[in-house]
Amino acid sequence: MLKIYNTSTKKEEVFKPLHENVVTMYSCGMTVNSLPHIGHLRRYLMSDILYRYLVFSGYNVKHVMNITDVGHGVGDEDDADDKLQVKAIAENTSPWDIAHKYEEAFLNELGKMNILKPNIIARATEHIPGMIDLVKRLEENGYVYETSVGLMYDTSKFSGYSDFAKLEIDKQIAGESTTADEERRNISDFALWIKNKPNHIMKWNSPWGVGYPGWHLECSAMSLHYLGESIDIHTGGIEHINVHHTNEIAQSEGATGKKFCNYWVHSGHLQVDNEKMSKSLGNVYGISDLNARGYSALAYRFMLLKSDYKKSFNFTWDNIHNALNEYVKILKQISAMEDSVGGQVSEEYMEKFKSALDNDLNTSLAITTLHDLLASKISNQDKYATIAEFDKVLGLDLMNARYQLNMLEQLQGVDYLQRQKAQLALNERNIARKNKDFAKADEIRSQIEALGYDILDGKDGSTLELRDYGKIE
Repeated sequence: MLKIYNTSTKKEEVFKPLHENVVTMYSCGMTVNSLPHIGHLRRYLMSDILYRYLVFSGYNVKHVMNITDVGHGVGDEDDADDKLQVKAIAENTSPWDIAHKYEEAFLNELGKMNILKPNIIARATEHIPGMIDLVKRLEENGYVYETSVGLMYDTSKFSGYSDFAKLEIDKQIAGESTTADEERRNISDFALWIKNKPNHIMKWNSPWGVGYPGWHLECSAMSLHYLGESIDIHTGGIEHINVHHTNEIAQSEGATGKKFCNYWVHSGHLQVDNEKMSKSLGNVYGISDLNARGYSALAYRFMLLKSDYKKSFNFTWDNIHNALNEYVKILKQISAMEDSVGGQVSEEYMEKFKSALDNDLNTSLAITTLHDLLASKISNQDKYATIAEFDKVLGLDLMNARYQLNMLEQLQGVDYLQRQKAQLALNERNIARKNKDFAKADEIRSQIEALGYDILDGKDGSTLELRDYGKIE
């Protein structure tokens, strides 16, 4: 039975969905004004593992993720210049083109990480009527007032506003959640509908005038539209807790009078060399940067699976190098048994695997169980069948081990001529073995190994595998 850490209660709880065998799950997606970096991808990996394990456990999961393509102010200020408009001006194009360009890039990066697409991807600009309806409901319930900026949410009217993040509102200073604004009744009040930006390119008619939605409004409206007034799970990064998710709760519950979400699941920060990622430090990395150093997106996925999703994690090149070597070792073991079909799933190791994941998605322990399975004395056929089940959750493409090894070899920048030389030697060895000239076959094996390759002998022939997957400096 799955136990998950619930941010709202600050403890692990047994997961019980609102409806039997059905789970509603909402994940905060990206603001599509830039390429995703490896910190973003850690957040979506956590949601992916949770989604995969719920499906693996037999639930019918309806997973919705938003795409913020309007309304997110620079620096998260809700009345600052829109991030997409700023980017559009910088690239001499339109915000719509920026949104399309970076949404496509975002989804491509998720694919490289083998992160499954949600059932529904909801773009903010396609749900403006629902956002306007939500503001109307809040207005009717007495939560809304108007300033020169636009329509504001009065947080003093929502008695539990500070509960979720344990905020000390009286100690907040201007800028923590909103820009200083003398018209706002409370420092924590936030914009629902912004109408003081006449030059904003993306804008819509509303009962309160031409404008555009506040960033926080989007997720509440889209979750309400697709998943109903109360949902099971909401995921996001830990940085969303104090403001964005606090405001979502206030909006959603202020409109419906019902509890918005039962389980809040957040991933921890990703640091690089014990520092925050920043352009000024030159340590903001994407998948292309990993590839340039010889590391695949799935090697990065493997590294993250060995960490606790809730805690901050420090990315270093040494860490991913060690993870790559471990991942390659697993791939080599599995590639040697790719022809081992027809086995039965091991109940013993499956129970250990599920026990690990039931323990607040302990993927590190699940990887340990995979190692134990590979080292066990059960048949290769049963190992292979069991690994196939494990990988439905781990998502490491273990059933295509040889392909992944080849892909990694390409990332290592292996010299083509050296590879060809090794392949020609392998062909000669195959002939020698066929002629039962085993002394010559052993001699050729030594030559191949000197070129940096191991030979994997299988039922359908022999293949080459690069022995060392070292860092590329």
